[in-house]
Amino acid sequence: MLLILFSVASSYAFRSGMGEKEWLDWSNKCLSESYNPSSEAKLKKWEFTITPEHFIRLRKTYQHGKQEYFSFHLDKLDIVKYLDETTPGQLEFKTVADDIIVQTYEDPKGNIDSMATELDIPVKDISSERVDSLKSALQYLKSGNL
Repeated sequence: MLLILFSVASSYAFRSGMGEKEWLDWSNKCLSESYNPSSEAKLKKWEFTITPEHFIRLRKTYQHGKQEYFSFHLDKLDIVKYLDETTPGQLEFKTVADDIIVQTYEDPKGNIDSMATELDIPVKDISSERVDSLKSALQYLKSGNL
């Protein structure tokens, strides 16, 4: 019981003193550490960030040069879910409408520009507390508490 009270108290203390820069830095650290690139065997490099302008951006570059780029503004974010029953786990970002920009470059099938409503991110061992804190950070950034 004491452990539960301590964790609740510390999470509120952690949140109350944080401003935009701290939430942004923490969110980027959380996403970077949690992203599981090993679920895509031919992935050469990746970049997953939340920009100071509150865009979530994911760029994946594959071994043969193909790139995939996903981007959306936090204002468009509707739901973040953690799906832990999948292997690996996934963070599911959903927007209200087709608000996620999806682009491919150097694709043998041709470059494609489209829009999507959902972006599924493979993650490795992420605790429910960390997911909740990430959701709080995204909500803070989305609400414009600048």
